[in-house]
Amino acid sequence: MKRIKLIQSVFVLFVAVFLSACSTSPQPIEYGKDACHFCQMTIVDKIHGAEIVTDKGKIFKFDAAECLIRHKNELTTTEGFQFLTNHFESPEKLIPLEKATFLISENLPSPMGAYLTAFKTKEAAEGIQNEKEGKLYNWTELKQYLK
Repeated sequence: MKRIKLIQSVFVLFVAVFLSACSTSPQPIEYGKDACHFCQMTIVDKIHGAEIVTDKGKIFKFDAAECLIRHKNELTTTEGFQFLTNHFESPEKLIPLEKATFLISENLPSPMGAYLTAFKTKEAAEGIQNEKEGKLYNWTELKQYLK
């Protein structure tokens, strides 16, 4: 009887480990510890970090959305991938890139010098644009701009 319970426990543990290894959820960026997958800089800026989660659950972390975009341009496929970015309103929180509004303003520096900052809402981006100047982009426009 003890042997059957041991086998059941090992099986449950194996299934739990297997299922958690296949997770396609984003992981928090460990600021000051994680390195950018593209440029190898340590990620320290909590407003500008970004992340790719592949369809198989592999995580790529970036110090800025421009590094993520440049890495994305090198990929042969992105089907099922999640593209996420930190945003100005809630640093450290990740949102889907395709839903963000981006501001490029020389009065709002970013880690890689593209002056690119993501916002969760267009209204928030417009508010900072009024203060810092610059130009707004949606995800489609930004991909074309940073080719």
